[in-house]
Amino acid sequence: MAPEDPWYDTSASGWGELDGAGMPAPAVPPARAEPDAAAARARDVYVEVQRSEAFQEVRGRYRRFVVPGVTAFLAWYVAYVVAATTAPGLMARPVVGAVNVAMLAGLGQFLTTFLFTWAYARHARLRRDRAALELRWDTQELARGAQGGTS
Repeated sequence: MAPEDPWYDTSASGWGELDGAGMPAPAVPPARAEPDAAAARARDVYVEVQRSEAFQEVRGRYRRFVVPGVTAFLAWYVAYVVAATTAPGLMARPVVGAVNVAMLAGLGQFLTTFLFTWAYARHARLRRDRAALELRWDTQELARGAQGGTS
């Protein structure tokens, strides 16, 4: 950007500032350096693992739980919001004392959030964690071997 740009703010960008000792702040190294051969081999290991049947199975188990769960949860939330805005008479209907339908539905939102979190953690523990841990271990061993370390 040119300094004559009215939206350019030198101090906000950090360029040209002093480091506190009166010296210009050091330049930040580039985020990506040229990969060496060992890094390229390690990258190939990760690509290979991503294409493996074990990885696809772990991802499939994750998707088979999360997609329907999130869909159901969002549908329930949208139904709550739509009912609250389009049917105020229904939502204001008393159930017990001062507790009305809207209050029960709102508390139901909290309850379903906790239930979904519990079900997700249980599903992960029983169906994915062990397979993912074994896959991670294998990946680290392959990457170490590709970088020339001990296997």
